[in-house]
Amino acid sequence: MRTLLAWVLKACMRVSVVGDTSALSERRVLIVANHPSVFDALLLGLCLPVRPVVVFPREDKRHRLLRLAARWIEHHNWDMNRPMTVKRVLRLLEQGCSVALFPEGRVVRAGNVMKIYEGAALIAFKSGATLVPVHIESRRHMFSHGLAGGRVTLRVHPPVHVDTPVGHGPRARRVIGARELASVMQAATFHSHVPKGLFDAFLDAVEREGRSTEILEDMNEEPKTYGHVLKASLAIGRWLGKGTETGETVGVLLPNLFVSVGVLLALQCTGRVAAMLNYTSGPRGIETSRAVARLKTVVTSRRFVEQANLEPLIAVLGGVNILYVEDIKSQFGVLDKLWLMGWAMRFPRRVRVPVNPHAPAALLFTSGSEGRPKGVALSHAGIQANILQIRTVIDFTPADKVLNALPMYHAYSFTAGVMLCLLTGTQLFLYISPLRYRAIPEIAYRRDATYLFGTSTFLGFYARNAHPGDFGALRYVISGGEKLGEDVARLWLDKFGLRIFEGYGATECTVISLATPYSHRQGYVGRVLPGLETRLEPLEGIERGGVLHVRGPSVMLGYLQQDAPGEVQPVNSSFGEGWHRTGDVVEIDDEGFVRIAGRVKRFAKIAGEMVSLDQVERVAVAASPAHQHAAVLKLEASGGETTVLFTTDPTLQRGRLQKTARAQGDQDLAVARNIIRVAEIPLLGNGKTDYVRLMELVNDAALWNSRAYEE
Repeated sequence: MRTLLAWVLKACMRVSVVGDTSALSERRVLIVANHPSVFDALLLGLCLPVRPVVVFPREDKRHRLLRLAARWIEHHNWDMNRPMTVKRVLRLLEQGCSVALFPEGRVVRAGNVMKIYEGAALIAFKSGATLVPVHIESRRHMFSHGLAGGRVTLRVHPPVHVDTPVGHGPRARRVIGARELASVMQAATFHSHVPKGLFDAFLDAVEREGRSTEILEDMNEEPKTYGHVLKASLAIGRWLGKGTETGETVGVLLPNLFVSVGVLLALQCTGRVAAMLNYTSGPRGIETSRAVARLKTVVTSRRFVEQANLEPLIAVLGGVNILYVEDIKSQFGVLDKLWLMGWAMRFPRRVRVPVNPHAPAALLFTSGSEGRPKGVALSHAGIQANILQIRTVIDFTPADKVLNALPMYHAYSFTAGVMLCLLTGTQLFLYISPLRYRAIPEIAYRRDATYLFGTSTFLGFYARNAHPGDFGALRYVISGGEKLGEDVARLWLDKFGLRIFEGYGATECTVISLATPYSHRQGYVGRVLPGLETRLEPLEGIERGGVLHVRGPSVMLGYLQQDAPGEVQPVNSSFGEGWHRTGDVVEIDDEGFVRIAGRVKRFAKIAGEMVSLDQVERVAVAASPAHQHAAVLKLEASGGETTVLFTTDPTLQRGRLQKTARAQGDQDLAVARNIIRVAEIPLLGNGKTDYVRLMELVNDAALWNSRAYEE
């Protein structure tokens, strides 16, 4: 009967076991697996090449079919809070049995690794057993796969060992063990991913979620289904294919709209590379982007160009073929429509252009906040890797709705705010501009947004302009792109009862670390995401931490720069090939939490000591929280350096800054030497401070002498 049941299960669910299973034959093996369905106990008990004792949550047996089938596998019901359960499992392992259990203790509600019970960790390091992670993956919706349809893969990963923590008390050992076991589970989830082209990954989501499932909405407030998005991408791809070549880099100059998503996916469908142009960078920035990417074609909208006054940007694109999305309908003929409805919509995988997952998929550009922008080439596999890294540590589900107003040319918005939603089935509301401070809270209220992405600057404006009930449905507020202000975090907590989770990243590798409910510490930006390696380069004058270098599948392919336009210069650092030097000075503690001290370019050497300009800004914020501040360096005639603080506070004096610094325990050098009062701090389109513009003000002698400042 057991053999028959196993055959039926494999036939109905098309179960396959992949990976090296030799470790499963050892004498004492502890199999740890994720738990996306109540039937996972049957999968482990019947489909693996060994017959483990499966320990699963008691509530799973409420399912009648599992209750009937469980009699044909060796099993125990798992009560995570009972010490006797731990003792029973340890006894089984001591007897040489193989045991399979689910450390999360319940059917998971999302693709992330949830709470890991300390009892499971205690078993792992106290038994001394060989730990074999198994990741269960279904081609159907991973949160509800049943006994028919889809395809299930049991991916067996190489064995690992969780060592017993030393030098700690019993309670601390259990906590450390649970954290290590969580890392094992996260690594298994991450390394189970098989890279593919972005459009193929999108088609997987269409098949899994269904074409009738709503996925996208923009400022027109007309919900679009996966079928609508698929149809738009295929139609636009047909149109773009007539004027571009396979492998060509095509510029995209569009705001956050449904058609923009269609253009982005159309380029992936036809094997083109999408160069996301920053329309707030001005003519100089657009000209730099055009040159380094060797753009021959740019897709934009006449209406957008007119309403946003972007004619100067179009002017610098002389010689470039400008395609306007308004022309699609008039240029899409009868044969094109027959092709779309009779062939492409029925067999989308047959019309898409196959691509190498490790080839460039998108070209983004650095913000230029401290210099001229550089092109950053991201691969299909790299973008998907970063999406998987994010959703491994925090839960995104089809029941969620992300409100994203950050422009798609920003890496944070492109990956986490758009592509993550399309590939995971998380609903997305795209808003056209992050500057509509009153409109965005209203949309969050009317559309029941559960996720909000933004920068610290924008989140501060939203909070000050919102009604306390506007963000009532929000589960997570995630800040990135710049350091989260303490005043902003406090305002959100006091006014809405919401904790802001801060992320840290760079255009070159998007999100590097992310604070979550499971890894949050005040003043830190969470832990480094799974799959990323980190190394710190010592920096003179910095006692704790160093310059961060990262390596991993989500790191860019390389830069495109003006000295070699059109050529991707492979990523490299002093630690070797594949390592990217972020330029950020960070500190990583014993538990893996990351604290950002500042950028290398944002440090000054004054009186023989290293002074962080970010620290200068933090002192100013503490002294005058209701105003904006930004600090830069000024080279003195003597060759030394001095600090300059720009502030919108017309009454701020150095005396108040010194008093605040002493109260906080900061060094005296953290007080700006010069103060310049301005009406507003210049910002880039992504919300970051425009330090290039501030340096121009500092270096303008006439302007410098005309401003009020103090020495």
